[in-house]
Amino acid sequence: MIVFDLRCARSHVFEAWFGSSDAYEDQRARGLLSCPVCGDAGIAKAVMAPNVAPKGNSRAVAKPDETPTPAAIKAAMKALAEAQARVLEKSEWVGTAFPERARAMHAGDLPAGPIHGQTTLAEAKSLIEEGVPVAPLPLPVLPPDVVN
Repeated sequence: MIVFDLRCARSHVFEAWFGSSDAYEDQRARGLLSCPVCGDAGIAKAVMAPNVAPKGNSRAVAKPDETPTPAAIKAAMKALAEAQARVLEKSEWVGTAFPERARAMHAGDLPAGPIHGQTTLAEAKSLIEEGVPVAPLPLPVLPPDVVN
């Protein structure tokens, strides 16, 4: 398989996969290509940057200007904590009853609503396998009876 960046006559750029360069040329010649944005059939290859894999023995090193400062990390963590707190304000703490409550809501036995609580990794995997929509919180949460 090969991927090409393609451009329509209206300058929309999009990516397309082909079995080979010949397959691209064949489809273009037969007029089978069109822009997914506007439907234009005037398609040509766009300029692409090569995808060069790093050497197996090389390590990615952050440039000094790309390294986040401690202040930037602290600000990002604070923003994440505030966002999580806003979401949890509208969510009910159910503690260790989380798996049972999530299953009951998923089955329609309880009214659906936002909940959060505690569960084991194995139980969380089991919920996901059953199709129950769950996700871990990015930051730890203390139970309400532990918070001062």
